[in-house]
Amino acid sequence: MSPTGLLLVAAAGVAVLLLLIIAGKVQPFVALVVVSIAVALAAGVPAGDLVTTVEDGMGATLGHIATIIALGAMIGRIIELSGGAHEFAHSLIARFGSRRTPFALTVAGFVLGIPVFFEVGLIILMPIAHGVARAARRPLLVYALPMGAAMLTVHAFLPPHPGAVAATEAIGASQGLVLLLGIPVTATVVVLGHLVSRRITRHAYPMDPTDPTDPTDPTVRTEAYGTGNGADPADGTVQVAVGEREMAATFGAAAEASASGGTTGQPPGAEQGAASAPTHASTVTRATPQPSQLPQPPPSFALVLTLIVTPVLLILLGTVAENTLPDGSTLRAVLTVVGAPMVALLIDVALCGGLLGARRGWDRARIAEVMGSALPPVAMVILVAGAGGVFGKVLVASGIGDAVADLLERTGLPVLFLAFLTSLALRAAQGSATVALITTAGLLTPLLHRADLSTAQLSLVALAMGAGASALSHVNDAGFWMFTRLAGLDVASGLRTWTVLTTVMGVSGFALTVALWPLV
Repeated sequence: MSPTGLLLVAAAGVAVLLLLIIAGKVQPFVALVVVSIAVALAAGVPAGDLVTTVEDGMGATLGHIATIIALGAMIGRIIELSGGAHEFAHSLIARFGSRRTPFALTVAGFVLGIPVFFEVGLIILMPIAHGVARAARRPLLVYALPMGAAMLTVHAFLPPHPGAVAATEAIGASQGLVLLLGIPVTATVVVLGHLVSRRITRHAYPMDPTDPTDPTDPTVRTEAYGTGNGADPADGTVQVAVGEREMAATFGAAAEASASGGTTGQPPGAEQGAASAPTHASTVTRATPQPSQLPQPPPSFALVLTLIVTPVLLILLGTVAENTLPDGSTLRAVLTVVGAPMVALLIDVALCGGLLGARRGWDRARIAEVMGSALPPVAMVILVAGAGGVFGKVLVASGIGDAVADLLERTGLPVLFLAFLTSLALRAAQGSATVALITTAGLLTPLLHRADLSTAQLSLVALAMGAGASALSHVNDAGFWMFTRLAGLDVASGLRTWTVLTTVMGVSGFALTVALWPLV
């Protein structure tokens, strides 16, 4: 088939993929597999080679990323159910003080966003933000907006999150270098997002009239906040349930004590004697005993932070060793093994199981149950990543990849811009950051290999893809609806706050990758 014909097949394939996901509401895994098979046959891949091509694409992709995603989910799950996430956020609020509580929650979102998936992290932290907002008598959006945007940024930019892992492996970048370059980039973007959100939240925004405490309400707000007392007609905000009022009392007392240097009474409307924050878990955790039922107090701030940064540090050490130590060095060999992402995460899973599980009274069956409960929510994500690998394999095997690479080369745009613009367009079109990253990697891999880029440059390309995938979160993105429902915003207000902030942060992240390009 001619290059023009191959390009038409590719364009039709992407169009059908978007149509199936957006209009047909087809599950992305199924849509990617169907489109991959159709594109392969239309592009002239022999029928006898079709199954082998699909299997090779799926196997090569999942061989790299399935273990990493699963282990990362287990770490986040143990931290969540041990009460570590709540204790970490509570400690940050106490350390930063009442005036800097929004920034404390932003930092909590950034740090906890590394091991905890965006959706779960939002459900964990949003009730905390709600309780603090009520205690301080300030709008919830002041606390929730920068916190949620920080978690989304980490979700799109950094391993072990699925899209970042899949894109990094597909284009041949180094996960260690993506972390080494990406952590300061995302940290800078998160701080900038906090500053921008302060300006955005100066204005008042209408609340969504939906009653989040109605048990028939399908939104995730009931899931996070539980059932309570309905909507507050005085200010249009959501009345918190009893546990949230306790949380407001706890944080309100801490904030007032921090401001005055002493102990104060409970804030108005809060129940007296609140001792601890409740745990709010996602739907998949409802059958699991909550941290409040454990005999031990919540894990310490230092322990949780150590367990979060341990795999990151191990991966970074392995990357530094590979690039600085001589071949044949015993230290290099050891650090390369323990710094491999799979091994680093496996070590951290063992540490989490021991320090947050066994030492807190969990028996081995309970630890195994908690680890196993992390897998169902990520199973479909792993399959979507594998289907993205099939799509990429089909593009290469059919010759479409080379035709797309020729076309992109003729645009004259640098690969960094192409990576950002492609992922941004796909993100805006179909909503999922993970699908946008996987599809962009499949489309650009032939061009990137032809460009003969260094591993560091490929890592910046992966970050540029993440920048595009984090921007333009709007009405076709499940994360948009999740945030607006939890924050109590109507659609227009969500577009003026969440969409604007995520876009500013995505563009800022891309600008930082451009600034780093001459240095690598």
